[in-house]
Amino acid sequence: MTTARDLLFVALDVAPVRAVERGDLSLALAGAEAIDLLEGEVVRLRGDRLVPGYRPAIADRLLDEAASSLVTQEPYESVGDWLWRRGRDLSAAYLAALEEEGQLTRQRRRRWMVFRTRERVLADSPARREAAHRWTSDEPVLAALAEAAGIRDRRTDASEGVTGPEVSSVLTAVDEALAELAVERQRRTRRRDQAAVDNVQRGY
Repeated sequence: MTTARDLLFVALDVAPVRAVERGDLSLALAGAEAIDLLEGEVVRLRGDRLVPGYRPAIADRLLDEAASSLVTQEPYESVGDWLWRRGRDLSAAYLAALEEEGQLTRQRRRRWMVFRTRERVLADSPARREAAHRWTSDEPVLAALAEAAGIRDRRTDASEGVTGPEVSSVLTAVDEALAELAVERQRRTRRRDQAAVDNVQRGY
């Protein structure tokens, strides 16, 4: 299993502290992919740039797609740019993959919703149990990504067990991208509110 898949299993399996936005989860999933590629030595960091390295065959289709999408020419791509580009609609791609594999089905009602779409239910599977074990073990990288995406509250000791400056750099970039996305959402909300006020003043 990959960190991105484990993160998605957790997002679907755990009652979140708040509704998880697709965009937030997509950025966290892209960060999870970058971390797995770093740990597999498929890519390395040069400053804030993702530099392709060893390119083995990768069994997981989506992670293999991530590896294939790396920029291979200098000056390469920053981690932040990777998150925005790779993260576009990435949560939808992972959800579709789980459905195709029969690991995810739909139902009409559930006590809580993770996504603002039709509700989805995970099938009992070894992959789900493996993700649950990683989650209950409080594995640092998975915990940090889950906190970033809003699946659980922030904890001051969340990243203490994260090893390696490269992984820490990716987690920092995920936090920065999510902060940018939150600011953009606030701007859009203000613009919509202002447009509504203007319409009222014009008598619409």
